[in-house]
Amino acid sequence: MLSQMFRKTPLAWRQLMKEKTRLAVAVAGITFADMLMFIQLGFESALFDAAVKPHRNLQADLVLINPQFQTLFSVKSFSRERLYQALGYEGVQSVTPLYIGTGQWRNPETRQDRAILVWGIDPAASAFKFPEIQQNQNQIKQLNQVLFDQAGRPEYGAVGDIFKKTNSFQTELNNIGVNVSGVFSNGASFAADGNVIASDSTFLRLFPERKPERIEVGLITLKPGVDKEKVRSQLAAGLPNDVKVLTPEGFAQTEKEYWANGTGIGFIFGLGVGVGFIVGIVIVYQILYSDVSDHLPEYATLKAMGYTDRYLLVVLLQEALLLAFLGYLPAYILSFGLYQITYAATMLPIAMKLERAITVFILTIIMCTASGAIAMRKLRSADPADVF
Repeated sequence: MLSQMFRKTPLAWRQLMKEKTRLAVAVAGITFADMLMFIQLGFESALFDAAVKPHRNLQADLVLINPQFQTLFSVKSFSRERLYQALGYEGVQSVTPLYIGTGQWRNPETRQDRAILVWGIDPAASAFKFPEIQQNQNQIKQLNQVLFDQAGRPEYGAVGDIFKKTNSFQTELNNIGVNVSGVFSNGASFAADGNVIASDSTFLRLFPERKPERIEVGLITLKPGVDKEKVRSQLAAGLPNDVKVLTPEGFAQTEKEYWANGTGIGFIFGLGVGVGFIVGIVIVYQILYSDVSDHLPEYATLKAMGYTDRYLLVVLLQEALLLAFLGYLPAYILSFGLYQITYAATMLPIAMKLERAITVFILTIIMCTASGAIAMRKLRSADPADVF
């Protein structure tokens, strides 16, 4: 009769459904572990995406930076002369200097100052790919006119809403009166809660201690059809070693490397994923171990009927994989809601990605499979001679 029941219903599913309370606890535990991994990986991805978004939106084929440059949070300058030297190389069409500094933005309602990243650009040249910036770039030709990042932190004030209603917004930046003449959307990051774009003339007025001949980034546009890597190699070999030549993506990777390896943030998120993984292993192991212990006579009977340890291990692993699927599905769904809550609270670009969903699913399978393999030790002790 036991053999007939086994043929009619998959043993792994029957074993799990016998104890519905235990199954619910196991699924809840795996869901919690998966959600912990989803949150940690989501935060890490949001950190990197937000940190490198302006880098990837630079209107340039190549970028010049100081070799010691690590992050926008602490910029390093170099001589603007190097940028003009690059203009003399074959294949280079135009160059544009870029100034970067951290200023103090005053919320006109609360009168509180908050640090904000300020970009100084040549208003006659295209520096960013953002459509809003390109459309409103002429607006900042006049002194003390700026473009404001409406996707930044709300502590700067309701700048975007007020500007859309009145087409005007006045405040102070570094204790100098400025007027918002346009808005764009970049977003907050761990390096900066918001961004402001001004003309190079306005930037130097906001930062009087800065020297015009010292810039933070040099944007290089190449002629159509030119081999980008060839020109980059020529510039790297020909220019002095006080500058570094990168592609915009290479520039973004410099920033990403800083946050991943130059701070404890990457380690913290990795540790969170590891903790979630270990928690899941412990929970699944306890459930499978209890299940094997409670049904040891049945397993011993199956072994007496000729079923091998290998076959029973497959049954146990099937239970583990079923638990993995049952726990992953609600975690995947709930993570969407958690991402929305996190975005509303932090303004970080956190969203579900296919790569992350696959990664967590694979980790869940490994987690549950490992637990099943460990619990197999108890199953091997199911000796028919001892049971009967």
